Amino acid sequence: MATATVAKGAPGETLGAPPRPIRRFFDRHRNTLGAMAFISPWIIGFLVFTAWPMIYSFYLSLTDFDNINPPRFAGLANYRAMISDHTIPQALWNTFHFAIMSVPATIIVGLLLAMLLQRASRGNGFFRTVFFLPRMTPQVAVGVLFLMLFNGSRGIINQILGWFGITGPQWTVDSAWIRPGLVLMGLWTVGNTAIILLAALKDVPRELYESARVDGASSLRQFWSITLPLISPQIFFVFIVNSIASLQTFTEAYTAFFGNQANFSNDAALFYAIHIFETAFRNFRMGYASAMAWVLFLIIMIITAIQWRVSKRFVFYGGGGDE
Repeated sequence: MATATVAKGAPGETLGAPPRPIRRFFDRHRNTLGAMAFISPWIIGFLVFTAWPMIYSFYLSLTDFDNINPPRFAGLANYRAMISDHTIPQALWNTFHFAIMSVPATIIVGLLLAMLLQRASRGNGFFRTVFFLPRMTPQVAVGVLFLMLFNGSRGIINQILGWFGITGPQWTVDSAWIRPGLVLMGLWTVGNTAIILLAALKDVPRELYESARVDGASSLRQFWSITLPLISPQIFFVFIVNSIASLQTFTEAYTAFFGNQANFSNDAALFYAIHIFETAFRNFRMGYASAMAWVLFLIIMIITAIQWRVSKRFVFYGGGGDE
């Protein structure tokens, strides 16, 4: 009739209450468990939509799978077949060539825009929004816009070049100009890089520039000796992010050259990610495409590790932190 008590081994504990070790565990790790509860949606999403697909794609890379019949284990046959696939070197070359041109161009243009925004006394917020808006544009639309702007006969770019007596190239047909054209089109979306670098520029102490001017340092010298070292961590960050994005370039080039645009030459725009997509969903070789995806993952990891290693010589972290 009264409140029951537990008789053995746990005096004072009431029925239904958690044992003391469990209560002590919750009391001791209350903050950690609270934080885990808040980030649990992200953890669940990561496990379901990222970790599990990666694990399953690795399994598929070891199988012969045509998207219809059950996968058949094939060992390393897909990886060995990649050695004799003559399309892969071309796709890798196109991807690396695009990344080598795109990443430096994106950082340089983004830094120039950030420096202009920093000097703007009025309308700074308006121009930040204007520069960032193209980033919100669907990449499919950017691919279609590329064909309209860079059309060799009727495109606006060649018309503007014609005003200065310059005959523009056939951006969408000439294989030598397809990748540079895509790089130029990609510069339209440097707003996020500019915003990150603008935040870095605003954190540079003004008194350093004042001291440099007192010592007679020129503007170029101030930029080289003060600005670049102090924003080098942010430059390194956008360098890593843009490098990974460039190696995974897909949507704009696919929309422009691999949709219904059969009249255009597309060999120069065959990036590695496009080759993976074509292999998986047009040729129905999902196992082979999974092996290609894992090779790209390893390439990105190796390049990122090299960049991280080299960055220790060029990136300055204030406060004495090494990394």
